[in-house]
Amino acid sequence: MEKKLKNPIIPGYYPDPTICRVGDDYYLACSSFEMSPGIPIFHSKDLAHWKQIGNAMTMENGFHMEKNTLVGGVMAPTLRYHNGLFYIINTNFSDKGNYIITAEDPAGPWSEPHWLTDVPGIDASIFFDNDGQAYIMGTGDVWDNGTGVKERGIWLAKYDMEKFCMAGEPVTIFNSALRVGSAPEAPHLYHIGDYYYLMIAEGGTEHYHAVMIARSKEIFGFYEGNPANPVMTHRHMGFTSPIINVGHADFVDLPDGSWYAVMLASRLIDKEYKNLGRETFICPVVWEREWPLFSPETGKIEWEYDAPASLPWTIEETKKTTYDFDTEELEPEWVCLGTPYEKFYSIQDSKLSIRCIRQKLVDDLQPMTMDGEGKNYDRYVAMLAQRQCAIHTKIACRMEFMPENDESAGLAIVQAMNHQMHLERAEENGKQVLRLVMYTSDFTCPPYFPGFESETHREILAETEWKEKEIVLEIEMEGEMFTFRYGTSKEEMHVLCTADGGMINPEKVGCMTGTVMGMFASGNGADSENQAEFDWFTCVESE
Repeated sequence: MEKKLKNPIIPGYYPDPTICRVGDDYYLACSSFEMSPGIPIFHSKDLAHWKQIGNAMTMENGFHMEKNTLVGGVMAPTLRYHNGLFYIINTNFSDKGNYIITAEDPAGPWSEPHWLTDVPGIDASIFFDNDGQAYIMGTGDVWDNGTGVKERGIWLAKYDMEKFCMAGEPVTIFNSALRVGSAPEAPHLYHIGDYYYLMIAEGGTEHYHAVMIARSKEIFGFYEGNPANPVMTHRHMGFTSPIINVGHADFVDLPDGSWYAVMLASRLIDKEYKNLGRETFICPVVWEREWPLFSPETGKIEWEYDAPASLPWTIEETKKTTYDFDTEELEPEWVCLGTPYEKFYSIQDSKLSIRCIRQKLVDDLQPMTMDGEGKNYDRYVAMLAQRQCAIHTKIACRMEFMPENDESAGLAIVQAMNHQMHLERAEENGKQVLRLVMYTSDFTCPPYFPGFESETHREILAETEWKEKEIVLEIEMEGEMFTFRYGTSKEEMHVLCTADGGMINPEKVGCMTGTVMGMFASGNGADSENQAEFDWFTCVESE
């Protein structure tokens, strides 16, 4: 058997990976933005095969999330282990900002957030030194460029993990690897040999994303940048490289002394689109002249590497493709958009029922704040979704639903912001129909910029009469070609239409997330007790 690390190691919209090793076990966490539950947690024994074991942020530990632009929420976590306890530090832009949660078992349960009222900025990270002293760092406008103007930089302070507060004044330790570098962020600190190594992301999280390294022999000393910076990027490979947007890395060491780095990157479809969002990739790291060298000999992320010979090889589990709803709880890969403050779904007699709540799956976008003020407990939708993890993906379901008034239910593809396609049953002008509806938006600037305005567009791409309560729905995504089918059974399917998936692609709006897809129901503005019942759901992937 050929033992390879195949990239991406965690496909689909799982960005900003952070990793730690505890004995022979490897744990990895990712950003989840506006999905609930938040911060998926993965486990591996060999760095090649990863299984999601839970989510760190749930309703049980007070997770609040709001569905809006799909660029807000929680992002850039840091996962660490110290003295029998796992720590995650993160920022929640839908709540009070920076926080720390802890757990004895990374599968959960995790503690309620310890809100860090004295920690400013974004992308906060924690570091435990060899002597046990904890440190906290983050990103903010802290660097004096000599003119009295503050630029974005990295700050560091001692931290009291028992009291969850700073134990000293924050010190600015680094600005950027490049003069007036763009968006230095995502700091991680390591004590390796004689040096403290500071690793950051720079260049923004799109095409110019990159990994930078600096070092110092004193933790609060002068951090010299690696003359080879950036130590990992694909921005020099052009906009049509099959792997782009490489950056935001974290180190992990193996018991045999070897090193690896995980990072985000995106696979490009048709040399233009990033349907799958930012995914988790891996590469080996070696140390030369006390600097890390990423992906030796090639200097770029490869599609595969030899697996570490020192690690056991895990028998690969077949990814689940069919969900029969024969258990009371859903698998951890299922997510909602926003925290659902009412129970909109239930599982009984091997059927999943989704109620037509008043919240619309598509709504006008609101300006995004970065301070967590003005919570809105109504910003969630009745949708159960999974991330699209393969360029060629087919989803299908069997649904029983008889819509009334403005109700709708079916399958939805949600990409960026309110760029969506719905294959839905609905009532229109007193007639029972099946239709494909596309939603797109125009906007003036990113939602976190002043003056943000947005206008939503709705277009019915195809429609046919359908009077029966039962229907089988199917969406096949082959790159950017989407085919929508319907029928009375899996064996009796008809094409409703085909559509260009590029019309709703994240590239149109510059979103940081990827495609989610799944089942939904909505009263579209009016509460209803009517439900859509789903016998099964399938998701089949191929490359």
